[in-house]
Amino acid sequence: MKQVKRIAVALVLFIAASSFVNAQSKVAHIDVTQLLSAMPEMKAAEAELKKLQETYSADIESSMTELKNKSTQYENEAASKTREENEKRAIELQGFQKSIVDAEQAARQELGKKQAELLQPIMEKAKAAIEKVSAAQGFDYVIDAQAGGPLIVSKGEDLLPAVKAELGI
Repeated sequence: MKQVKRIAVALVLFIAASSFVNAQSKVAHIDVTQLLSAMPEMKAAEAELKKLQETYSADIESSMTELKNKSTQYENEAASKTREENEKRAIELQGFQKSIVDAEQAARQELGKKQAELLQPIMEKAKAAIEKVSAAQGFDYVIDAQAGGPLIVSKGEDLLPAVKAELGI
């Protein structure tokens, strides 16, 4: 009777362990940052953003130069002007300086909008390719394994080469 109980318990434990092993999901990892940087669309978007940033920077720098020149001119002429004129000029310079700060903020906002506009379709394309490759290879989960991320996977299959091949890069 004891042997029958032992065999029954062993059989139940074996079935439970087998079920647990079969229930485990297949997991893979991919460095999404590395994938995105390899995509030609990302390189084109980065070039467009850099060009836009340079344009904004040049405009702001020219305004800063103009402010500096006016400030120098007003300082040199201050002795020959009345107190009221000097106060008006100081207010004018403050207004000009505020407009430069406002322009810098507007430029940052526009760059942020443009970046989101350009990156969204690239991210969607990468995500679709990752989903297609992972489904074809039978993975249940794909973890972003970029360095410094919350989880670094040392075991598991790296999908980067297969996803690059899917995208033709």
